[in-house]
Amino acid sequence: MEKIYDVTALGELLIDFTENGTSAQGNPLLEANPGGAPCNVLAMLEKLGKKTAFIGKVGKDMFGEQLKTAVEEVGIDTRNLVMDEEVHTTLAFVHTYPDGDRDFSFYRNPGADMMLKKEEVDEDLIRGAKIFHFGTLSSTHEGVREATRYAIDVAKEAGCIVSFDPNLRPPLWKAEIEYGLSKCDVLKISDNEVEFLFGTTDYDEGARLIREKYQIPLVLITLGKDGSRAYYKDLRVEVPGFVQEHTIETTGAGDTFCANSLNYILEHGMEELTEENLKELLTFANAAASLITTRKGALRVMPTREEIKNFIQNV
Repeated sequence: MEKIYDVTALGELLIDFTENGTSAQGNPLLEANPGGAPCNVLAMLEKLGKKTAFIGKVGKDMFGEQLKTAVEEVGIDTRNLVMDEEVHTTLAFVHTYPDGDRDFSFYRNPGADMMLKKEEVDEDLIRGAKIFHFGTLSSTHEGVREATRYAIDVAKEAGCIVSFDPNLRPPLWKAEIEYGLSKCDVLKISDNEVEFLFGTTDYDEGARLIREKYQIPLVLITLGKDGSRAYYKDLRVEVPGFVQEHTIETTGAGDTFCANSLNYILEHGMEELTEENLKELLTFANAAASLITTRKGALRVMPTREEIKNFIQNV
């Protein structure tokens, strides 16, 4: 089948309520931001001129409509965004700490993102993609877990590059992350997820264990403001982060990093990456991630290629 999409992603699409000041009466004001890692990744790819599609579910309610509009606005194909008549759109309330880090409270018992069924997955969107990308957050529920695993099988069979970005929300799990690790070609994982899985802050050791057990061709570890590392064949490349004085929150930084990494693979392939290639990949992805931390939300405010290039030059 012809590959008409660059990246198709499956997963959660939800509303992130983020704090945005206080009202005249002293109550916290919350802003309803479109959220969900997979669409953040796709939104960034769209900014870089790539063609993307999303597979997921929202409620047929005001928030579901808001999300559909936001996702279409940035150019993502939503033909496989299912609207659930009965279950409401998932909501996440985000508490931001002074250093920009955050805590989540989820309102989803269940939420629509967990209700996607295997038979609702449009196979053609996966077969027609060069890369299939997924996370773990939706797989907290049996039905969507089955849908995700089915989609991964379709992607494997269709010869897609499979990309995985685990979302660590303890107590949501080890088994799901391990399943994803066993299926992917590209892994984007954060330092605290490596810690959670292997009980070590020696990330080289974590990478070694991951590669030994799962034979993943390209492993990317993000280290927050310290930058990131890439492990590929016998190469280990580390690039420092771009530290911002204007950071307001870290929402979407990992997704932005992930999208720029996938974009690099779309443009250069995965076959013979050199040390120079990996440096370039990490530098660009670090810079984009740094830029997004200076903006509220993620999906609607992804940086352009020009902005990222200028930022790297000016730093």
